[in-house]
Amino acid sequence: MARPLGARLAAASPWSRGRIAGESVLTVVLAGLAGLADGAVAGFGVRTGAVVAGIAVLSLARRALPATVLVVSAGVAAVLPSAVPLLICASWSAGSRVIRPGRAVAAYAAALVLYTGLSTHDEISAGSGVSLPVTTVLGAAVFFTLSIVPGLMARYRAQRRSLVEALRRNNVQLMREQAMVAQQARLLERGRIAQDMHDSLGHQLVLISVHAGALQVDPDLTDRQREGVQVLRDASVAAMKELREAVGILHEDRDDRNGPGEHTGGAEHTGHAGQGAGHAPAAGDDQRGDRRGARPVSRAVASIDGLVASSRAAGTTVEVRRSGTVRPLAPAADHAAFRIAQEGLTNAHKHAPGAPITLALRYESDSLVVEVANGPAPAGPPGAQAAISGCQGLTGLRERARLVGGMVHTGHTPDGGFRVAGMLPYGGDGGGTRPDDATSVGGNDDFVGQPGAGGAGDSGADINLSATQGEFAAIMSSKKNLAIGCAVTAVVLVLGTVALGVWGVSALMDELEKATIAPSVYERAKVGDPEADVQDKLPAEDSYLTSDLAGRGPEIPEGATCRHFASDDPDDVSTIFRFCFDGGKLVAKQTFQDGS
Repeated sequence: MARPLGARLAAASPWSRGRIAGESVLTVVLAGLAGLADGAVAGFGVRTGAVVAGIAVLSLARRALPATVLVVSAGVAAVLPSAVPLLICASWSAGSRVIRPGRAVAAYAAALVLYTGLSTHDEISAGSGVSLPVTTVLGAAVFFTLSIVPGLMARYRAQRRSLVEALRRNNVQLMREQAMVAQQARLLERGRIAQDMHDSLGHQLVLISVHAGALQVDPDLTDRQREGVQVLRDASVAAMKELREAVGILHEDRDDRNGPGEHTGGAEHTGHAGQGAGHAPAAGDDQRGDRRGARPVSRAVASIDGLVASSRAAGTTVEVRRSGTVRPLAPAADHAAFRIAQEGLTNAHKHAPGAPITLALRYESDSLVVEVANGPAPAGPPGAQAAISGCQGLTGLRERARLVGGMVHTGHTPDGGFRVAGMLPYGGDGGGTRPDDATSVGGNDDFVGQPGAGGAGDSGADINLSATQGEFAAIMSSKKNLAIGCAVTAVVLVLGTVALGVWGVSALMDELEKATIAPSVYERAKVGDPEADVQDKLPAEDSYLTSDLAGRGPEIPEGATCRHFASDDPDDVSTIFRFCFDGGKLVAKQTFQDGS
C-alpha cells in the first residue's frame, strides 16, 4: 500500500521532525516580527506582505545558502530595521556552516560593505546632519555587533563540536586497535603455550611409543600381549601425530624462532638489551635449545639461575632473593614463573641498561610470587633514543598467568625503576580457607600481603593500570580548558564591543550637545554685545561635527573669528547659526541652511 504524501516527504527529508518543526517556528517568528514592525511604520499593505514573504524565504534558505543569505540579509537589514533578527540568524548559520575560512571572510566582508554603504546612504539622505565618517563608523559598529559577533560564536561552537566528535572517533579507533593488539598478543602466547605443550607432552608420548616398541619384541610375551602392545604403540603414534597437527594450527611460525636474538616478549623484545649493558644477550636464550635436534632444556623455576648467570655475564648486577619454603608447582605454573623472570630481566636489559636488578622468589602459603625490579636507568650518551615498547610481552605474560590461575602486575617503583611481579598458585583444588598471610589482590589491582614500600625488589607502590576511558577523560579535560579559554575570550570580545559601543554613543551625544543650540539663544544675541556675555550662552567647546561649516553660507567678516552651531529643533535640523567675534565684541551673526 502506498504511503501518504506527508510520510514520503518526511522519509526523504534529511532533517528530523524536530528540526523541521523548529525551523518552521523560527520562520514564522522572524516573518511575523518583520511584518509587525514594518506594518507599524508604513502601514499594513502590499509592502508588508512582500516583507513577510521575503523574510520567510530567506529564513528557509539560510542553511542551504548561508553566504548568499547573509549578504542579502545585510542589505535588507540596512534598509529595513525589521529584518535585523533575520540578519542575526543568518550570521549564526553562516558562521557554523561556511567551512572554508576564505569564503567566510569574503561573505562577511561583502555583507559589511553592503550594510555600511546602504545604512550610510540612508542616513545622509535623511539629512541627519552627521558627517560621513561618523555614519560609516557607526554602521560598521552596528554590523559588527549584530552579525560578526554571532558568526564568531557560531563558528567556535561548530569547530568545538567537530573537535569533540573527532576526538571521540579517534578514541574509539585507539581502543579498537589496543584491543586488537592485546588479542594478538594473547593468541601468540597461546601459540607458545601450545608449542610448550607439544615439547612436554610429545616427549612423554615418544617415551610411551619407545617403551611399547621395546616391549613388543620381548620374547616372553604371548601373541595376544604383543597385539595389545602394538595397539598401545599405534595409539601413542596417532596421538603424537594429532598433537603435531593441532599445534601446527595453533602455533604461528616465526622467522626468528631459532635466531640468537629472539625474545619471548613479542614485538617489544626485538634485538638485544640496549647498548649500555655491553651487548647483553637476551635473557633465556641459552635455555631454548634446538627444537629440531636435542631435547630443549627445561624452562622451570630451577632454570632461573641460568637466566641470572647470563645477565651477570653481560656485566649487569643481579641480586637474587629467596624466601619461604620451596614447594613444587604445576608444570604450566612452573613454566609461567620462568617466563616472568625471563621477561622481567629482558625488560630491564632493554629499557634500563646498566641498572641494578633484583629478582625475588617468595614462596607464600598459597602461591609463588616472582618479582623482578630494576632501578632507574643510568644517564645514557647524548642523543640516545629510548627503547620502544609495544607491551605485547607483558600482555602475553598476563594471559599465561591467567590460564594457570595467577596474575601479573607491572608498574613503576618509587625510586623511578620498574617492577614486574607475578603470583602463581601451587595447584590443588583451590578449596579450603585461605591463610591469613596468603598473597591476594588489592583494590589497585596489585598484590597485598607483601613487604612495604622500598627500593627495587621491595614491592613498592605502583601506578594504576591505564584505563582508556580515563585517558579519554583527560584529553577531554584539556580540551575543556581550551574551550573555557576560548569562551572567556569571546565574552571579553563581546563585552569590549558593548563597552566600545556605549563609549561611542556617549561621545556622539557629547558632540551633539556641543554642536547645537536653541534658536532662542541666537535670537537674544545682539551685534555689539560683549564677546564674554555671548560666549557664556554658547557651548564651551566647538564640535568636530561643525568643523566643515566655515566655508559655507555668507561671507565671513574680515578679521573675525566665527563659531557655528546647528539648531536643536528636531523639525529644523538644517539651520546653521554663525557668531563672529572681533575686538572682544560680537561683530556679526548669520543664519543659513546647510544643504548637505
